[in-house]
Amino acid sequence: MSNPVLVEVMRGGLLESRHRGCVAVVDADGNAVTSIGETARPVFPRSAIKSIQALPLVESGAADAFGFGDEELALACASHSGEPAHVERAASMLAKAGLDYRALECGTHWPSRQPVLIELARSGKEPCALHNNCSGKHSGFLCTACHLGIEPAGYVGYDHPLQVAIRDVLEDVAGMPVGIDVCGTDGCSIPTYAMPLDRLAHGFARMATGVGLGEQRAAAARRLFSACMSKPYYVAGTGRFCTRLMELAPGRIFAKTGAEGVFCAALPHEGFGIALKCDDGAGRASECMIANTLASLVSDASLAEQLRAMGRTDLTNWNGIRVGEVRPVAGW
Repeated sequence: MSNPVLVEVMRGGLLESRHRGCVAVVDADGNAVTSIGETARPVFPRSAIKSIQALPLVESGAADAFGFGDEELALACASHSGEPAHVERAASMLAKAGLDYRALECGTHWPSRQPVLIELARSGKEPCALHNNCSGKHSGFLCTACHLGIEPAGYVGYDHPLQVAIRDVLEDVAGMPVGIDVCGTDGCSIPTYAMPLDRLAHGFARMATGVGLGEQRAAAARRLFSACMSKPYYVAGTGRFCTRLMELAPGRIFAKTGAEGVFCAALPHEGFGIALKCDDGAGRASECMIANTLASLVSDASLAEQLRAMGRTDLTNWNGIRVGEVRPVAGW
């Protein structure tokens, strides 16, 4: 079975490219609401599950001990653009634990937001690990380890106590075992586990509703989702799709992208969790897919129309001339 074509790219009124993918929407009781394609096939969710990985930060008491508010918690779930506010907030999180950027083991890259990259280069400065899109998540990891009295060095390792704890949390939320047999290494060096989309979708429905989670874990999940939805800029950044989705419907949509065409989301009021993947890893297609999926699930007709509009992206050339569009296939 091959996944169906869900997104098409038009140029001059003619079809230029196609993107295949799969989509799972599951309610908190584990019932399939929508199932398109091979939703039982394991995929690496990558950064889409950062909110699950951030649960120990809240559950351990570290977030309260260091006085973290919504901005810090949103950043702990983020794939940020390396903008000054992101960098400064990650640095302040580390400082509260008595650490600095040298403790981060996520690696270094230039900011993904071009004006910020240009300004940093123009100033003659080099990026550091704080500019890494995962520095907020890693700052949360380090703060958790320090609060628990765990040696922070090597915290990205598969056998480090912090990663063992995160693996246990992931198993509980998704309701399935994960281990070395389905483990890869993420771009920021932590373990990442291949999981079926339908299990990921169920996990996000449980995160959104608390159904099937213990009282403490349910409260931590609500707190993290609330932080992300109230401070979506810290989850991604200026103009980013995750930020725009959550700004469109404050408190009603949680959304987080992952590398290689993955997107996970939740509709807390409806009790639905969503997980999807574009087969070829194209971000333009996964954004179209998540917007169209959300539009099919919300009851507010005006919001649904706005989401559908977000799912259609104009293609322009270097002269700013519209030459085509990315859109969902007809009938979906």
